[in-house]
Amino acid sequence: MTSAPPKLYVKSYGCQMNVYDSQRMADLLGRDGYVETAGPDDADVIVLNTCHIREKAAEKVYSELGRLRVLKQAAAEAGRRVTVAVAGCVAQAEGEEILRRARVVDLVVGPQNYHRLPELVARTSNGARVVDTEFPAEDKFDHLPAPSAAATRARGFAAFVTVQEGCDKFCTFCVVPYTRGAEVSRPVAKIVEDATRLAEAGVREIRLIGQNVNAWHGAGPDGSTWTLARLLERLAEIPGIARLRYMTSHPRDMDEALIAAHGELPALMPQLHLPVQSGSDKILAAMNRRHRHDEYVSIIERLKAARPDIALSGDFIVGFPGETEQDFRDTLALVDAVGYASAYSFKYSPRPGTPAAEREDQVPEEEKAERLARLQARLEHHASAFNAGTVGRTVDVLLEGEGRLPGQLVGKSPYLQAVQVMAPTSSKGEIVPVRITATGSNSLFGTLVSASARPGGPAVDEPRVASAGF
Repeated sequence: MTSAPPKLYVKSYGCQMNVYDSQRMADLLGRDGYVETAGPDDADVIVLNTCHIREKAAEKVYSELGRLRVLKQAAAEAGRRVTVAVAGCVAQAEGEEILRRARVVDLVVGPQNYHRLPELVARTSNGARVVDTEFPAEDKFDHLPAPSAAATRARGFAAFVTVQEGCDKFCTFCVVPYTRGAEVSRPVAKIVEDATRLAEAGVREIRLIGQNVNAWHGAGPDGSTWTLARLLERLAEIPGIARLRYMTSHPRDMDEALIAAHGELPALMPQLHLPVQSGSDKILAAMNRRHRHDEYVSIIERLKAARPDIALSGDFIVGFPGETEQDFRDTLALVDAVGYASAYSFKYSPRPGTPAAEREDQVPEEEKAERLARLQARLEHHASAFNAGTVGRTVDVLLEGEGRLPGQLVGKSPYLQAVQVMAPTSSKGEIVPVRITATGSNSLFGTLVSASARPGGPAVDEPRVASAGF
């Protein structure tokens, strides 16, 4: 009788980079026979892939570790050994401190070392407790196995590809340069290889990711250094890839070729996440963002000139040290000027080891909370208006999975909106025209536009938002 394969549970916190990293960890351990499980209760290896950006990130991890301590003890009493690993940015920042504070942890591994995960897990099998948070000389991507076609298909029809890691910007509120290291760009050939493999497994949409993805400047096959715009053009040539996106970008790296690509490259979706953090020049300078309010607005204007229907999203921090009411109003003015389709907004929280954490002019918590509520109300107003503007229009939707109701599928519009539509299961992976009929709190609702209803194309009274590949 063969024994059951060992089980793996990976919990991912934070950014899309962590989601991607978690998938690659699963691929690595899958090569050693591990199969993923939906929860920690029956897992033999549990990995918490952590994020250190948000408030009390480390404490949330320790709280989760407290729950895992009970689970691990119960497993031990039943004669089953469970290995608990902490990975990601909290692991990088806390290191040995995690082992000191949480006896339940067997392994601490930083984001640059997860390619060593099988070896590190093996080292804990005799009871050793291991920490690996060094920045290695080798490129971890050279040591990662390609995910199987079955694993790729199970993850859907849109996939992440990391093209860049690390950050050289050193914003005064951010720990990323310390936890992820300096900016590193992967070469074109490696990225094209990843994207081609995904396309062959049925992926239709590629989302390029990096801490500063538009700072990517990888080595091309001709020996020259390529820009992100040129990379996007090359990826658009891969058979089967109908859609391209990239995130997260920095305003300082939005060059004219990349802006132009939004109007010239059909596969590049009309949606961009471009964090600004504040609308106040004084606060932007204190954050070391290296751009001004009017420079950011100019970028937005050029993007809209290249692609008038582009959907913009951003990140905002309220209550940064020294922020006055007028500084905050400058942020509200920027929000109104841009008209964001979506956004992420947070109260400033000090990150130990960052310059902003040492400032003495911290904004009182109640002021931060009040400003955040006002900002979020303004952002919600613009997001609702953007979504309402799609009602009555026909958009191309990439159908990705089951919807909320029987017979319903959910997919993404070109603007990255979730769209619910009644459609046959066989339509998964297809890009289909959907007429938007209503908006909901988190998604849009629509109906399929049948071929018979649009002889020769959409009717003249149906404005169409197309995407490449349809």
